[in-house]
Amino acid sequence: MIYLDYQATTPLAPEALAAMLPWLETQHANPHAAHRAGRQAKAAVEVARDRIAAAMPAGGAPSFTSGATEALNWAIKGTTGPIVTLATEHAAVLDTVAAEARRGRAVVVLPVGRDGLVDLDRAAAAIRPGTGLVAAMLVNNEIGVIQPVAAIAALAQAAGAVMLCDAVQGYGRVALPADCDLMAMSAHKLHGPKGIGALWMRDGLSLEPLLHGGGQERAGRSGTLSPALCAGFGAAATLIAAEDADHVARLWARAVERLDGWTINGSVTQRYRGNLNVRRNGLDVARLMSECRDVAFSAGSACASGSGRPSHVLRAIGLSDGEARSSIRIGFGRYTTADELLAGLDAIVAAAARQGLA
Repeated sequence: MIYLDYQATTPLAPEALAAMLPWLETQHANPHAAHRAGRQAKAAVEVARDRIAAAMPAGGAPSFTSGATEALNWAIKGTTGPIVTLATEHAAVLDTVAAEARRGRAVVVLPVGRDGLVDLDRAAAAIRPGTGLVAAMLVNNEIGVIQPVAAIAALAQAAGAVMLCDAVQGYGRVALPADCDLMAMSAHKLHGPKGIGALWMRDGLSLEPLLHGGGQERAGRSGTLSPALCAGFGAAATLIAAEDADHVARLWARAVERLDGWTINGSVTQRYRGNLNVRRNGLDVARLMSECRDVAFSAGSACASGSGRPSHVLRAIGLSDGEARSSIRIGFGRYTTADELLAGLDAIVAAAARQGLA
């Protein structure tokens, strides 16, 4: 199997697995217990927290969660006041915002252009004094476009609003904006384990709890933490390095060359290059995926790809239903070799040619 679906999840780093194993095999103490074994487990959790925080802006710290979905729900439901967000946000944001709207909270969902980027003048008009929360994704999970989050955060700050950044696809891949108040992350998007994420919170900010109980985690999040998952997340965070970006840029150049004649969805310049969302008009994607069973790629975001609905992100950038349904997402990164990528793309191109789309 050639794996080209890095936006859905990334392969577990060997270093992350090694960090987890002791806490799965021989060290099983509850990190919230007061005895020596519990204190040792807690120390492992705090080491992991520090490693994750090292790549974050100064003046805040991450609280562990079960994943980015919980982190985003907590950030949105834990704040008050009108919300401004973007039409291309992840469902974990848009669905939570919609739930808040049903409870009477005012919501503005800003459109994006054909390039997938928000118009900052429209954002400035919407983010006014009295706005409670502004939510924007740093790197889009479907098309890889990098939003101008720093500029959006400046607008939020000027309006007195809390700025939430969905940094799930950006953490460890692109520079993080310094002026956000909340950032959501997920370990399995950066070669860590599934089942753990974090919500970074600026010092001095408080949120209403999403989960009530023992309040074990900082900032009041309840639930017993897994030292194994925390250790794996922390180990993965220490592997963030510039050489990943250089490797991805080289793969991108090879991929674009091999997919000559395909159209790239979203901005070609302002994007993370490990995400290649492309289309060929008339392409039968279901047939393509059936004929390329030895290549793992996506017809859309993993959480919605089984719904049968065209991608809301591709529709938001102005694609027709037909164009959206003729698009695929190819994701690659640290462990992808050039030979693997080109072999996978050759299989995709050949399958498309059998549909008369050479």
